[in-house]
Amino acid sequence: MTSRAEMRAASDRFNASDSVYDLLIIGGGITGVGAARDAARRGMSVCLVEMDDLASGTSSRSSKLVHGGLRYLEQLEFSLVFEAVSERRILMDIAPHLVKPLGFLFPVYASSRRGVFTVNLGMWVYDGLSLFRSPRIHKNLSRKAVAEAEPELNRDGLKGAPLYWDCRTDDARLSLETALDAAESGAHVLNWSKVVGLVRDDQGRVSGARVRDVLAGEERTVRANAVINATGPWSDRTRAMGAKAHKARLRPTKGVHIVVDSERLRVENAVVCFHPQDGRVLFAIPWGSQTYIGTTDTDFTGDPAEVAASHDDVRYLLEACNHYFPGVSLVEDDVLATWAGIRPLIGEEDAGDESAVSREHEIRVDSDFLITIAGGKLTTYRRMAAEVVDRAVNVLMLAGKMPTDLREARTDREALPGAVGWPADDDEAKVVQLVVDAAEDKLPEDICRYLADIYGTRGADVAALAARDQRLAVRLIPGRPEIVAQVDHAVNMELAATVRDFFIRRTQIFFRDRDQGLEAVDTVASRMRDLLSWTEEQETAEILAYQEEVARSRRWRHEA
Repeated sequence: MTSRAEMRAASDRFNASDSVYDLLIIGGGITGVGAARDAARRGMSVCLVEMDDLASGTSSRSSKLVHGGLRYLEQLEFSLVFEAVSERRILMDIAPHLVKPLGFLFPVYASSRRGVFTVNLGMWVYDGLSLFRSPRIHKNLSRKAVAEAEPELNRDGLKGAPLYWDCRTDDARLSLETALDAAESGAHVLNWSKVVGLVRDDQGRVSGARVRDVLAGEERTVRANAVINATGPWSDRTRAMGAKAHKARLRPTKGVHIVVDSERLRVENAVVCFHPQDGRVLFAIPWGSQTYIGTTDTDFTGDPAEVAASHDDVRYLLEACNHYFPGVSLVEDDVLATWAGIRPLIGEEDAGDESAVSREHEIRVDSDFLITIAGGKLTTYRRMAAEVVDRAVNVLMLAGKMPTDLREARTDREALPGAVGWPADDDEAKVVQLVVDAAEDKLPEDICRYLADIYGTRGADVAALAARDQRLAVRLIPGRPEIVAQVDHAVNMELAATVRDFFIRRTQIFFRDRDQGLEAVDTVASRMRDLLSWTEEQETAEILAYQEEVARSRRWRHEA
């Protein structure tokens, strides 16, 4: 596995020469890293730059689902559903450790817009569009069976509920492993590298970018024969950088989720809800010892970097939750954490309600040949990536700079890093045993299971670190499974460069610990200081930056 230092050194060597990349990708979200993986596996020379951490924007703030979009059937977007369920199957194959089946319960009430028969018919269409290759075929539960499956669910007027199957995922790690595979295939992946200006040739074509290393303060010029703008909510800003004004294409909307302890609200399946106030679709989703609820869908006009849950957002989600689970009576003090993200949706003149805006993606080549991709869904990122790389190849052909000897990318068949060596019979117990063996009896079972769950087969690498040095086998937080060895692994093998990277995206401590990791921030910062040769001032700044991130996620509590 390529380390951070090796990637930086390779990029420095490349840019010290007069060489030019085939492709520069701006944006390290799921679409950008997907494009980097696709292009690198085709044999193109690729550089990807991200101004923050990989997946720090929308791609780590989704509903963490890989799904076909059942609600899009009602909007008659059959092609979008078919594409999504097809990609769901592929992601289950190439990343079984990250994309796992999850039951979805769709309760139907006397007041529901659709009756049990109609909803069941839609389920058959949904299974049919997946060519009946869903994780499981749906089944209909009676009112009594629903009460047994989800005891907390409101039974007043309940008619029954279809139970169908989609998948859950760790969106940040799905993005990360896609980026790591791109790097293994030859791409230079640089996070914390901000584009401060686009470079143009004598004909006015975009031919690279000026990039500043955010952490070191250094600036360089990266040149390429084609440039892809995959900056999500920042897409319009990137398009306008140093060029004539382009018409804005985005209609950004904000989505907020809240996290509560499963002792307060326990669900066994993802429960599909329609908000009693406006009818928008929401989910209550099981998440180990937590449950999260979301999402909102409201227009957003601010800085995407500053998006956060508001007091109104939290109240809106609690209202829906208490309507569907009236015996729980959740209050604001039950909210352990929140996250908010921006959907980079394509604006439509005839779309009124935010939820009516299509989730289809768009690829646009401006007059200066900057290629922009925006919109779309997490589930279909791999197909979107292939499509935008195809467009880049067309641009290269027009410019007479087509690379030779391109090959098939095979991104639909090649496993992501944590699934390399995955058992042919899909037996996760064998992966856990792989980690147990690597731990050499130096780690308890709960930690081994946790490492297998989030890292897949690469969990054995983390366990081996702990086995070699017992200081790395120590839990970061009493009662939780995360250990110090994960800090070393995150820095050395997963491009983590800040304390925020580790707590928010390499692990999910930010969302899952009752105190959002504040108890362990000094320990993590100290270890990262040793690994990254920080000064005392840098270590202190990193601690403060993480504390500020936690405070921003809690800001809603202090709003009037």
